[in-house]
Amino acid sequence: MSGQTDWVELLMSSTGRIARMPFLIAGAGLIAITALYESVAGTALHLMTGWFVYPTILFAAACILSKRLHDRGRSGWWAAPILIGIIAILPSPTSFFDFLFGVLVFWATIELAVMPSEEGANRFGPNPSNPLSGAAAI
Repeated sequence: MSGQTDWVELLMSSTGRIARMPFLIAGAGLIAITALYESVAGTALHLMTGWFVYPTILFAAACILSKRLHDRGRSGWWAAPILIGIIAILPSPTSFFDFLFGVLVFWATIELAVMPSEEGANRFGPNPSNPLSGAAAI
């Protein structure tokens, strides 16, 4: 492995594992792209292109969330409630359910952005930080 990140594979596939740093960089990139789109697109452009832009961003977010969840030994399906929670609390939380979604997003932030990778290989593949740690000794 060359140590290079394949960004198309990272953003368009939910299989495998990724370490914290590529996850944080990809997440920050998706947030920046979304913020740029929101600031540039006027109402008419937003209505015409939003049907393509938002599903693409959500798909890429689900892929990177799934890979990071795999790295922590969790099922990628946990990306769905995390994304629903993020959508529910934006732009600002207003109800008790938004508080519950906020707790979910807080847990996901700690779990995915702070906690280290699961040691060694797991059912989703080798450790991306140290791919040889899960290899069998010859």
